[in-house]
Amino acid sequence: MEADFENAFLSSTSIWWQFTVVFFITLVLCAGAYTQSSVFKKADNFFYDFLFQTTATGNASSRITIIDIDEASLSAVGQWPWPRYLLARLIKELSDNHPAAMGLDILFPEPDRSSLKNIQLQFRKDFALNLGFTGVPPELQDNDLYLAHVFRQSGIVGARYFCFDHFNKKTPPLQVPFDVVDKSGHLNAIQAEGILTNTPKIEKALKYTGFYNNQSDMDGLLRSTPLLISWKNQTFTSLALSTFLKAHNIKKVDVLENFFGLYLKADKYKIPITRNGYIDIRFIGPGRVHKFISAADVLNQNYSPADIQGKILFIGASAMGLNDIHHTVFDPNYPGIETHAAILSSIYENHQVIKPYWAHRFVSGICLLTGILMMVLLFLSASPMALLAGTFVWSSILLISSALFFIKMSVFVSPVLPLILTAFIFMTISFMRFTAARKASFTWFKKLAQAQQFTIKTIVSLVETRDPETGQHIVRTQNYARVLAAHLKVSGLFPDVLTEDYIETLYHAAPLHDIGKVGIPDKILLKPGKLTDEEFEIMKTHSSIGRDTLQRSEKNDQDNSFLKMGTQIAGAHHERWDGKGYPDGICGQTIPLCGRIMAICDVYDALISKRCYKPAFSHEKAMNIIREGRGTLFDPQCVDVFFAIEDTIKSIAAKYKDL
Repeated sequence: MEADFENAFLSSTSIWWQFTVVFFITLVLCAGAYTQSSVFKKADNFFYDFLFQTTATGNASSRITIIDIDEASLSAVGQWPWPRYLLARLIKELSDNHPAAMGLDILFPEPDRSSLKNIQLQFRKDFALNLGFTGVPPELQDNDLYLAHVFRQSGIVGARYFCFDHFNKKTPPLQVPFDVVDKSGHLNAIQAEGILTNTPKIEKALKYTGFYNNQSDMDGLLRSTPLLISWKNQTFTSLALSTFLKAHNIKKVDVLENFFGLYLKADKYKIPITRNGYIDIRFIGPGRVHKFISAADVLNQNYSPADIQGKILFIGASAMGLNDIHHTVFDPNYPGIETHAAILSSIYENHQVIKPYWAHRFVSGICLLTGILMMVLLFLSASPMALLAGTFVWSSILLISSALFFIKMSVFVSPVLPLILTAFIFMTISFMRFTAARKASFTWFKKLAQAQQFTIKTIVSLVETRDPETGQHIVRTQNYARVLAAHLKVSGLFPDVLTEDYIETLYHAAPLHDIGKVGIPDKILLKPGKLTDEEFEIMKTHSSIGRDTLQRSEKNDQDNSFLKMGTQIAGAHHERWDGKGYPDGICGQTIPLCGRIMAICDVYDALISKRCYKPAFSHEKAMNIIREGRGTLFDPQCVDVFFAIEDTIKSIAAKYKDL
């Protein structure tokens, strides 16, 4: 059988077929890696997120503090939006503690309606009333002007928001706070269609600005965000980057290129970015791992100045009702204001994620190498365990190499596609080997079955040489038995026993019913006349001789259903329904079903056949004798079905009649 398997598996046609399948799978995944297919992107993200979760340190930079407009602040101060003089007071309080820089994650695109000046205008328009206020300084009558004054004094970094689905009909005058110089020649920052800015009064007061655009991936998780956006042929910096540059008094940023791709050179800091100006955010844990101070505590002067002095401050809202939250791999409610802090933490802790621009080409090459290695392994490893071991070793190399690059160098190159390819080829090869083995097993089984049938025919022929008058008896009885069993099944009788396998085994085992006759002396077996009582007793022993002989063989192969049924047929085909048969005198349904079926078939054929001790009976006479034996000699149900297929029985007898 092993030789049959080797021939089936290593045949020229099989080898080329396996090579074609493996080559096609390899080609598909190489193309998917090279084109960065979105289908495989999901698998890459899964491993990327897993690395983040297992390597997160939870160590936030102590240089950053977040001033949080949280639920407690809204409850203490009032519903959002607050009057802008209140925000001005908050920023002035912070500015007086001399932070390194402040970034405001709040946009003011419309005038403050709570300004006294705006209230006067609204009453004049709606009610034709001229309201007057006494004791109010002029600078406090317009909240926007007052906030702009505080902005100008504090040097805070204000917010902008770029739009990509509509454009500005009138372009506002904008200053670019930081000079971004692309020395690599490969920067292709995303192009904005429009921009949302603060009111003109506030915008003019801001010397420094940064956009706060964030964009989640297709699965809803925030993993990266733009640091640079292009608009009107100018390059603008994000709020996080602008605040960082302001804190370090950096006016110019160079875009350079190294082995891994583009990076921003800001003084001594190198910040990796993609060619479209994005940064992959290195989240270090769930939300609020950075230092948070409630805005209400700042307004109430209930804070430590050491948490403000010399720190980079980000001012924004984390209150759930204000909806500035994002879904990250660590936290489904990550505060939007903290994304800026996470970016700066990765810069200060030197843990920025690097995704090489050549990663997709490299992964495509690794996929090709994987396909070649798996094909070599396929032809060199005849043992399934060797194939499994080789697959495991290569998969481990891919996983460990990727993990080490990420842990030691923060470089992410996904091993997912080569791993998928390895697993897919392994399963394909295993399936092919299983198919080849199954085919070899089937071929071997057919040869075994043929040998088995040849052995049976040889044994039966041996019996026939001792009892030549039986002629085609063997062939007729096995056909009777098959059609009778099949019709019993169709009639719904004995459903737990009569399976297709049972009927087929019955057909092949039926010729063994008289195998015990080889042990009967010729003077009895071939006697032309009636046997004496003593001779008949000896003749009856052929049932027990056949049963015992097959039973001894069955002990060596207890799972062989063929031998088991042959044993039952040989020992039970002369038992009677009323218990007066031989060799054991069992009755009714204690007689094996195959024996009850064989009993009718054997008697019928003996009746219609010429023997040395009697002439051949007619079909009608034989059927009458069968009918008379219903309930005494034979199982009544078997007799009824035997009569139901009378025409079929008669045709079998005619087809295989003795010559």
